[in-house]
Amino acid sequence: MYAKVLIEYNSKSVDKTFTYHIPSSLKNIKPGMKVLVPFNNRLINGFVLEIDNNYNEEYELKDIARVVDAELVLNSELLAVGEFLHQQTLCSKITAYQTMLPSSLKVKDHHQNYHKYVTYIELVDEYQAYKYLEEIKNKPRQKAIIEQLLANKRLLKKDIASSSLKTLIQKNIVKEVEEQIYRLNPLINKHTSVNLTPKQEEIVNSIDLNSSDIYLIHGVTGSGKTEIYMSLIDKIINKGQSIILLVPEITLTTQMVNRFYERFGNQVAILHSALSNGEKYDEYLKILRDEVKIVIGARSAIFAPLKNLGLIIIDEEHSENYKQENTPRYHALDIAKFRSNYNQIPIILGSATPSLESMARARKGVYHLLELSERVGTSTLPKINIIDMTKELKKGNILFSEELLNKINNRLTLKEQIILLLNRRGYSTTINCSNCGFVYKCPHCDISLTYHKTSNNLRCHYCGYTVFKPTKCPNCHEDALTFLGTGTEKLEQQLKQKFPEARIVRMDTDTTQTKGSHQKIIDAFANHDYDILLGTQMISKGLDFPLVTLVGVINADTSLNIPDFRSNEKTFALLSQVAGRAGRSNKPGEVLIQTYNPQNYILECVANNNYLNFYNYEMKTRQILKYPPYYYLTSIKIASKDYQLCSAEITKVRKYLTTKLNPNTIILGPTPAANFKINNVYRFQIILKYKREPQLLQTLKELDKIYILNKNANLEIDINPNTL
Repeated sequence: MYAKVLIEYNSKSVDKTFTYHIPSSLKNIKPGMKVLVPFNNRLINGFVLEIDNNYNEEYELKDIARVVDAELVLNSELLAVGEFLHQQTLCSKITAYQTMLPSSLKVKDHHQNYHKYVTYIELVDEYQAYKYLEEIKNKPRQKAIIEQLLANKRLLKKDIASSSLKTLIQKNIVKEVEEQIYRLNPLINKHTSVNLTPKQEEIVNSIDLNSSDIYLIHGVTGSGKTEIYMSLIDKIINKGQSIILLVPEITLTTQMVNRFYERFGNQVAILHSALSNGEKYDEYLKILRDEVKIVIGARSAIFAPLKNLGLIIIDEEHSENYKQENTPRYHALDIAKFRSNYNQIPIILGSATPSLESMARARKGVYHLLELSERVGTSTLPKINIIDMTKELKKGNILFSEELLNKINNRLTLKEQIILLLNRRGYSTTINCSNCGFVYKCPHCDISLTYHKTSNNLRCHYCGYTVFKPTKCPNCHEDALTFLGTGTEKLEQQLKQKFPEARIVRMDTDTTQTKGSHQKIIDAFANHDYDILLGTQMISKGLDFPLVTLVGVINADTSLNIPDFRSNEKTFALLSQVAGRAGRSNKPGEVLIQTYNPQNYILECVANNNYLNFYNYEMKTRQILKYPPYYYLTSIKIASKDYQLCSAEITKVRKYLTTKLNPNTIILGPTPAANFKINNVYRFQIILKYKREPQLLQTLKELDKIYILNKNANLEIDINPNTL
């Protein structure tokens, strides 16, 4: 027998299978297994893609060395998903299959054993143990161990710190037994399901679980979408099927995950990047062994190897986190659609602020639109006010308006909680010299350095370059450095000065770098250990705190002014989501949005909780400018350390596309990319806009082949990019 093996090799030029002989000792090998094979005088890992009984070539084949992990087998569905990913994103095949595995199971990591064991002690034979007790009446420690084992059958070895145990093992009275355990075993307090409202019940009953239809649940924040998910999951489990539930950032939706643990107990597995390699390995094994029915995770959980998949749910479907920005540049929804069609199962999309593409498809009837316009129970949507900061500036108020300060003080007096959003971390966004105008920039990137006061350094948020803050300008040597812009670190300092008695916690990338730090902050705030939670966009979704009655947005213009065609959509979603954190119990909520553009129509739509007006307004703009959902987009970049070479190559790409693509396809560029220089690499880009382009994939594949062996210029292709 012979196997076609896809090897783990970085070069796209070797992106193909190689045939190996299967020795008689490995007859149980099957497609999807991870194996070790000889290649170029060394052993290398790979996946078996096919098994064949015939081989007609003349030269002798090498044998497969061994199976790396007999439990890890990519089933036929995941092998098909990998091929789809390879074809649609133009990544290498091995990259496609690697993407589907947690880091602890990547092909290249064959040397690490992630199994975790615990050692028990047991009696070898009860009869012999009773006989031995008669012999050791004067040895109380040995006697105690045997009596405990007779009563309990087994004991943890680590709980018995005694040299007597060693003696019992040597005399074959007691034996050691190793057992594999899982690292994540949360305490479960299962409870019965919550009674659904008539509207929730209507939505649950309208979903055909035997179809491959897509349903969009457009529900305001706090409308009970999670209860709908859980009710549907109950039905799927009762059918003997399994479920994938995707969330944008699982570390920030731990409250939701805990609700699933409470409802479904140990039928839940979690997959996300914040787990250790060992924890990921354990959770993946639970899924492979069919020990769980529900997988909850971020984007990559869409590849979970569940058997008998019955439903896929994508919560907060508008989130840009569902699109991977590096190779392979896939969108989780595209993979979900493939698995939906493969298994003939439905997809549920949920959001208070659906993406324009999803809502457009729902209004056209491609998706089924289901509306939830009111919050569950006694809670109501918060009152949202727009604060004109141009007027406040005249009063000398730069960070906080008078109204926001008064409202914060009022909530502190009432022992209620406040959330403040400033979507920019650090202390100051730039440092410049007021004498000569010098601005600190990263020497490797075309970007200003951000000052972080806690560590007293300047940091590049793109490549990580860090330097201690100097005391004088390096250009004119004057003591004239000034701090411009405001980040969350500076906001925290100002708050502490204005409210010295308030307990304040900051949540951004800088304060959540250690494992479990997100959870600690969320738990502490939920326990009312803090009065004010301030942070970046990570505090805007998935959080439910009954005592939060005030939300303040410090500078709504931060995201509005980003030069991106989705900036209005992202701003509306961000502000609506963070506003939804207020008033989620019987206490009414209030939101203050500070802006220098109070007449902006997007902010008006947010203030009125009017998604439909925003949708209609933004769709008109998209249609005029030929952006999604009216047109599809593809971004093509050339990246190189050589500026002249990069410019010349992107010009060649433009000429090539012009000769190959439909005349109706709009080719924009070449132009410098938005992030033109990152880590000493220059990037030029071309944007394609098209309604139908039958030659697109074939043309891009041909273009990709041209650059496979080019070591000086790298081609980056992103089909349906999130940003340009």
